[in-house]
Amino acid sequence: MVIVFGLFRRQNPAFRDDGNFLLTRVRTDRSGEVINVRLSKTSEMSLEHRGYFVRKVLVGPRSLDQAILEVTLNRAHKVLNASVDGGSLVAVKDWTDD
Repeated sequence: MVIVFGLFRRQNPAFRDDGNFLLTRVRTDRSGEVINVRLSKTSEMSLEHRGYFVRKVLVGPRSLDQAILEVTLNRAHKVLNASVDGGSLVAVKDWTDD
């Protein structure tokens, strides 16, 4: 069931809102390394007609695997669409602290 009510839209389960940042984690396809990602709401997002867009190239610190994260958000910084080339998003409930 998808619940969408404008500003009351629920956040994508792979993202966590942390003040001025959105946090997520990406698991690379090649080695399975998990990369922690922090997206700044003030400096990294490009304004579009209906919200924001950000593209971030990620490099794993241990394996040097690469992945490209693309996220589209509404004006309330709720994720509308997220895709990862070279990896997959990890749901917040599956996060384990290293």
